[in-house]
Amino acid sequence: MTRAAVFDVDGTLVDTNHLHVTSWWEAFRQAGHDVPMHAIHRSVGLGSTDLIAHLLGEDRDQDQDAGISAAHKTLYGTYYERLPAFRDAGRLLRTLAANGWTVVLATSAGGSELSALRRAIDADDAITATASADDVERGKPAPEPVERALELAGAEAGRSVFVGDTVWDMAAGSKAGTTCVGLLCGGIPRAALTEAGAAVIHDDPADLLAHLAEGPFG
Repeated sequence: MTRAAVFDVDGTLVDTNHLHVTSWWEAFRQAGHDVPMHAIHRSVGLGSTDLIAHLLGEDRDQDQDAGISAAHKTLYGTYYERLPAFRDAGRLLRTLAANGWTVVLATSAGGSELSALRRAIDADDAITATASADDVERGKPAPEPVERALELAGAEAGRSVFVGDTVWDMAAGSKAGTTCVGLLCGGIPRAALTEAGAAVIHDDPADLLAHLAEGPFG
């Protein structure tokens, strides 16, 4: 029976969280909003609309949402050709694929952004499918992105593992019924990831790869 290894991308496989923080901070500034970077960091991993709502509140001028999101996309796009994958990210995916796992990505990124992230990881030969923001109605922390990834893999949640770096990832994976592995490389504290549902915590993809036999991938 198929078992899926589902991966978030930003902050999990590619070192982009702080690039997103800087881009969102500037996008908010241009729209006249002073949003602290630490608050933005804790919100990375949400889809654009949910992130803006989370940071500005439901009583905000929603007519600004599209412009803020577009500004973030433009600012972040300047980094596309030099996005840095975490050490051993591609090797981790290829090792899991070689060990019989169906590797699927579940990310809020789509279009040219997703293409840039996949170039950075450089492991397309190991990736079976991608559940992107374009494929679901609700993003993380709703379980839909992970459920869609499992559907693409043809895998049951109880036999699958979801790896992410944010509390939104852990919430989505837990609601979908997968075992959740949290990575610290996105900058979210261990305690927060554990409280949100992480069964296992590792520093980064290299650390997870070095201890594959000891956890849910063993």
